[in-house]
Amino acid sequence: QVQLVESGGGLVQAGGSLTLSCAASVGTFSSYCMGWFRQAPGKEREFLAAISRRGGSTYYADSVKGRFTISRDNAKNTVLLQMNSLKPEDTAVYYCAADTLGEAFASGRYYYRWMYDYWGQGTQVTVSS
Repeated sequence: QVQLVESGGGLVQAGGSLTLSCAASVGTFSSYCMGWFRQAPGKEREFLAAISRRGGSTYYADSVKGRFTISRDNAKNTVLLQMNSLKPEDTAVYYCAADTLGEAFASGRYYYRWMYDYWGQGTQVTVSS
């Protein structure tokens, strides 16, 4: 069983920055590919970024490319999402997810929410204008 806990959300003004953190409860964290998603009210859960087991490969949605950066620290069982130049449309609940079966990257469908089998509870990010 994998437990993921996000933190770092909050209220920020447009143009500001936030760093989200996701802590995993298992010692085999380095064997999982990780992803960040978000969901705004009334909308589908949206892929943001994904990172390979050792962090050598990263992928981003076009909507956040150049503004968000995903990284991981396997020694601390943590994955981060650095968010810069935030916009009001970035307001959403942000989730981290783990692909413990290794299918997301192997299939190339790292952007597909159903490839991830464990999810955190989410953290709210609100960007004011």
